[in-house]
Amino acid sequence: MKGAKLAADEVLPPDGSVPPPWPARRVTIGGAMLQVRDTPATAPGAEPAVYVHGLGGSSQNFTDLAGLLADRFDGQAVDLPGFGYSDPSPRYSIAAFADRLIGYLDHAGRGPVHLVGNSLGGSISVRVAALRPDLIRTLTLVSPAMPFLDPRRTAQGPVLPLLALPRAHRILAWGMARLTVEEMAEQVMLACFGDTAKVSPQRRAEAMEEIKLRYTVAHYPQAYLGTLRGLVSSFLRAYLPGDNSQWRLAARISAPTLVIGGLKDTLVDPRVPAQVAKVIPDSRLLILPGVGHVAQMEVPRLVARAVVGMLEDVNSPVG
Repeated sequence: MKGAKLAADEVLPPDGSVPPPWPARRVTIGGAMLQVRDTPATAPGAEPAVYVHGLGGSSQNFTDLAGLLADRFDGQAVDLPGFGYSDPSPRYSIAAFADRLIGYLDHAGRGPVHLVGNSLGGSISVRVAALRPDLIRTLTLVSPAMPFLDPRRTAQGPVLPLLALPRAHRILAWGMARLTVEEMAEQVMLACFGDTAKVSPQRRAEAMEEIKLRYTVAHYPQAYLGTLRGLVSSFLRAYLPGDNSQWRLAARISAPTLVIGGLKDTLVDPRVPAQVAKVIPDSRLLILPGVGHVAQMEVPRLVARAVVGMLEDVNSPVG
C-alpha cells in the first residue's frame, strides 16, 4: 500500500459544468434487462471503463466522475439488478451481483476494463477482480462496503432488525409511503454526503426523480432489503474459513487498485478503506477529511485526479 497520487487539476476539463445524465440503453443478458448509461470517449485512445453504484443508488451516481474522465475512459455505468431501471433479480447476494457483472463484461466484449465501484459496487468489484483478473485493467474502490463487525458504525443499523422478519419488504414499503419524496431525498443525502451543500440543484432534482421511481417500482423494497441481507451475510462469512471471504478475495487481486474513503462516512466504517488498501497487494490509498460515503459525487474532481494519478503511476516507466 502507498499513498495515492493526485494528478494536476489542469489535466481535467474546466470546473463549473454540471453534465446531464448520459444516454441510457437496455441490454438483455440471460433473459434479464440491465440499463446501461454510456459516457462516450472525448479523445482518441480512451480505454473502456465500467462504473458500479452502491445500495439504493443507480448509474446516475457516476455522471460527474465519468464526465471528468471521458478523455481517458470510454465509460459505461450499469444499474444493478433491482435498482434504477434494471429488472429485478431472484437473488441479491454479492456473488449473484458479481456473476451478473461478469456476464455483462463478457457480453460487452470490450476486453479488460477500468472498474470503478462505490459502496456495494465496490464489494462486487472486489469479487469480480479476484475471480476474473483477465477482465480488469485497474480497480477503483470508493468507500467499498467490505466487512466490519460493528453495526453501530453504520446508518443502516436501524434497518438491520427488519432482516429477521418475514415479509420485511412490506414493512419497508409501508415506511417509505409515510415519507414524502422531499423528506426521503433529504434523508438519503444526509446519510451519503459529508456536506449536503455540495449537492448541486441539478443533482438534487435528479435525486428526487430517482426516489419517485422507487415509489412506483413494486420490487424496490424487496431488492433493497435482499441486497442488505446479502451484504450482512458476506460480512459474517468474511470471518469464517473458506474461499468466499471478501477479505481473502481482496488479497487475490492483481490489478493496480485505488482505494478512496471519506472520514465523514456514516454508512461504511471510515476505518475500512485503509484495511482494504492494506490487503490488496498493488494498492494506493486516499482518505478525504470532511467527505462522506459518495466521494465521486461530493468531490468528483478530487476522485478524478486520484484516478488519473493512478493511471500516470501505472503507465510511468520503471527505473
